[in-house]
Amino acid sequence: MSLFISDAHAQAAPGGATGGGFEMLIMLGVFGLIFYFMLYRPQAKRVKEHKNLVSSLSKGDEVLTQGGMVGRIVKVSEEKDFLEIALNDTTNIVVQKSAISAVLPKGTMKAI
Repeated sequence: MSLFISDAHAQAAPGGATGGGFEMLIMLGVFGLIFYFMLYRPQAKRVKEHKNLVSSLSKGDEVLTQGGMVGRIVKVSEEKDFLEIALNDTTNIVVQKSAISAVLPKGTMKAI
């Protein structure tokens, strides 16, 4: 229509490029496998290990909390899911079992 600008016309689609649904399903399957092996499976393994750690806590274990405090378990409350931890001879704190991040070897508190 314009004197200086020519009209743009779309190029015809090639005949063999129709479809593509099956390739999309394969790509979704590959992404699903990557998601499972890279994200879900390692996280599920860590959760299972932490549940085993929490269930094996007993009186006298030296533990590290998620807050970074090191102490010895004085009392385990089975019905309420709480622990009493002695940080030193005079200071005791109460924490949830899920706040324990690691069980330390015996004698760790004396070495610190």
